[in-house]
Amino acid sequence: MDDDAITIRLTRDQAFVLSDWLHRAMFESEDLAGIVHDRAVWSPIYAVSGTLDKTLSEIFMPDYGARLEAAKDRLRTHLYSAADEPTTPSEPSERG
Repeated sequence: MDDDAITIRLTRDQAFVLSDWLHRAMFESEDLAGIVHDRAVWSPIYAVSGTLDKTLSEIFMPDYGARLEAAKDRLRTHLYSAADEPTTPSEPSERG
């Protein structure tokens, strides 16, 4: 196994929203199984999800839903207010 670690930096809002999505996709629906056909991809998905779960205190707070919606609103506002940054890629990226 490759021991070179990769660090991914997310804002707290990004991490919180991603954690919620991963939880729903992994445990509350069949979405992820339908999207991820290669079982090797599950390893990094579980690693990211586990790291987020250990890091985010928000997931245990009684006002989870309100905090999540506020984080989503802030991310949407930031995404759509960044006029000089594209919100979607103009061309699909090619990976080789």
